[in-house]
Amino acid sequence: MIRLKKILVAIDFSKPSDAALAYGRELARSFGATLTVLHVVDNIMVHGYGGDSVVLLNDPNMQLQFELDAWKQVEAAISDVDCIQLRASGVVLTSSIPAAAIVGYAHESGTDLIVMGTHGRGRVAHMLMGSVSERVVQTAPCPVLTVRHPEREFVLPDVLPHALVAVAKAGCARCNHDA
Repeated sequence: MIRLKKILVAIDFSKPSDAALAYGRELARSFGATLTVLHVVDNIMVHGYGGDSVVLLNDPNMQLQFELDAWKQVEAAISDVDCIQLRASGVVLTSSIPAAAIVGYAHESGTDLIVMGTHGRGRVAHMLMGSVSERVVQTAPCPVLTVRHPEREFVLPDVLPHALVAVAKAGCARCNHDA
């Protein structure tokens, strides 16, 4: 039996991470698990960005503003229903290596499942930029579910369960036992 108590959804405020959050919510409801929504803010204090790098590196208030903006977006992503039903919480970390930050948090918090979006970039973009989700999959201490956008619908229409019951009964009739 699969037992999930803590589900971590890593988001970057993109469409794929919105889809991952939808999956994380549904899985948390199904398993009675808690939901943590995590975003990793790039640590601009360790990077230089072209000719403007001096300005960025000399303005620690800019880093703080990025972190405050991320907190606002994480809080907006978590609904009141999430807080009540899923005991949802938000986390914002600062790191220049997002995959390591996600994996480190998952390890420290005892996460049972990580859910995250993947952008599905082409080969050239993947070689140039790498893939945070791929690195998380390779190094995570728990299973990782990656979700693309547009994703496959995982919520079935109400009609389908009735059809499955009819099929199950028909299948059992062939085997000569009750459903």
